[in-house]
Amino acid sequence: MLLGTNGSGKSTLLRILAGLLAPQAGTFQVQAPVGFVFQNPDHQLVMPTVGADVAFGLVAERLPPTDIRRRVDAALAAVNLTYLKRRPIYALSGGQKQRVAIAGAIARHCNILLLDEPTALLDPDSQIDLVIQVRHLVKQNGITALWVTHRLGELDYCDRAFLLEAGQVTDQGQPSRLKEKLKAQP
Repeated sequence: MLLGTNGSGKSTLLRILAGLLAPQAGTFQVQAPVGFVFQNPDHQLVMPTVGADVAFGLVAERLPPTDIRRRVDAALAAVNLTYLKRRPIYALSGGQKQRVAIAGAIARHCNILLLDEPTALLDPDSQIDLVIQVRHLVKQNGITALWVTHRLGELDYCDRAFLLEAGQVTDQGQPSRLKEKLKAQP
């Protein structure tokens, strides 16, 4: 997980890693494909139904229809949304929309999943459910995830944490240590 104050560069870093922004200096290497989940899922859900939205990136890759259906079904099952495949996007809750966005990323068999404050618009129970679900997906599918958060409780579910200040990593390590350090700051 990546932590830092507003304006510290967390979202900018994710956008650079996703290829949405070019770095001002230096170089980096990311093993594609990369999945990106925005803080507000309404900024990335573009199709009228859940199934069509999860399939969107796969259609762009020109995969055969049978492969698309198989990947969409597997991705929706992974986020427990199979029953919503034909549901209109507008009829979903915020948590369901976030899970659809995650399903779209994992359907493309991403190696890296970048999540920009995906729990920001969710109620407390949905926040923890989403964190647990993503952790399970990451472990089950061998995906590397970089999760931006302001919620210290989410650190309980990650393997490593990084603190970003003014575009620089100023601390990193065990999530419990960083959590205590941040709690102690005024």
